Amino acid sequence: MKSAEVLVDARGLVKEYGAGLRVVDDVSFTIQRGETLGLVGESGSGKSTVARMLLRLIEPTAGAVEYDGRDLLAANAGELRTLRRRMQIVFQDPYAALNPRMRVKEILAEPFAIHGEAYGKNRLAEMLAEVGLETGALGRYPHEFSGGQRQRINIARALALRPEFVVLDEPVSALDVSVGAQVVNLLRDLQRKYGLTYLFISHSMPLVRYLCDRVAVMQKGRLVELGASEQICDSPTEAYTRELIGATPEIRVVG
Repeated sequence: MKSAEVLVDARGLVKEYGAGLRVVDDVSFTIQRGETLGLVGESGSGKSTVARMLLRLIEPTAGAVEYDGRDLLAANAGELRTLRRRMQIVFQDPYAALNPRMRVKEILAEPFAIHGEAYGKNRLAEMLAEVGLETGALGRYPHEFSGGQRQRINIARALALRPEFVVLDEPVSALDVSVGAQVVNLLRDLQRKYGLTYLFISHSMPLVRYLCDRVAVMQKGRLVELGASEQICDSPTEAYTRELIGATPEIRVVG
């Protein structure tokens, strides 16, 4: 971690649907600038719901979120639009996240169009190069790429406006192990290059240990354990965390 400065501060987050169905229950944590916080738990534990509340893609039922000292939930539409330049998300499914009718150059240009920002003629090619893809990809459609390549395009789009904070919502779970390892290494390299802050959502404890500074463990909507990644992975205090560790085999990721 480069700094102990808090970038994201979530306090008492609650999300309920329908007749009292509580999918997130009193979740609190901070994310420090420049660190990677891993958010782990089995499917249905509430991880993605928490992430979407942090970005205000969905509204919490209760609780507070501060981004760089600003009350995110009190931001009006104009303020939220400005803040959204600074935070992005990479979704789990690289197939569903890209519009199949758009060429890569249109996909990468979309963030600039949304925020009314001009870009240089070489910017899109530079964005592809940063994620290890050739300039020739600009004129092609998503179906012409492999899953790993599509996820690299998603990452390039997420970083278009140089955000500070990126939510990575199980970004390699739809990829095979070797391709996923390459994408994880790319994410780590980009973080070092640009000083990014990550929330890395996963159910794979080996990947979390490799990439994350700290780990927050969720079970049935609640945060049950939080600490340094080595401590959580080597000496977890909760039986549930030990079950998560035992359920995911070791994955070799060479940095």
